[in-house]
Amino acid sequence: MAARGWARWGLFALIMALPALAVVWLAVAVVRFATSDHPLGGGPEKVPCAEALDFGGAKLPKGAYDTECTVRAWMDTDYSASFRMPRASVRDWLKGTYPKGPAPGTEYCDEGADLCLNLDSEEHRAPAGADADAVVVNVTYEGPDTARVIFSAFTV
Repeated sequence: MAARGWARWGLFALIMALPALAVVWLAVAVVRFATSDHPLGGGPEKVPCAEALDFGGAKLPKGAYDTECTVRAWMDTDYSASFRMPRASVRDWLKGTYPKGPAPGTEYCDEGADLCLNLDSEEHRAPAGADADAVVVNVTYEGPDTARVIFSAFTV
């Protein structure tokens, strides 16, 4: 009869512990949501730059250096690339990469950018074969010989 009493208390303790565990789980979830930049997932992950640019139908230009590329994927996919390249080659690289795209210009550029290319409209789309729905390239001239390129290719 003593074993039966312990079984009841064990079952009672288990049932009483479940709400406490639920409260702990909820507290952890609230803290994670409050302190994370990406509480639902999809934070940036480093990827090879060839992968990031290929998503937008491009290749890393000759002479590129200081490369850093990431992907963020949750509901949509967003590849980003940042690199430096010879300033004199920027326009040729953009025209060669996107021959059917608009001419690089200064309209709709990010703040501080000296040149940009936007393939994000019905008239100017990402090239055939690219997985991205849109491509945005912003170029900032850092001196007479250097340009910093910020490339973004994403789905919408």
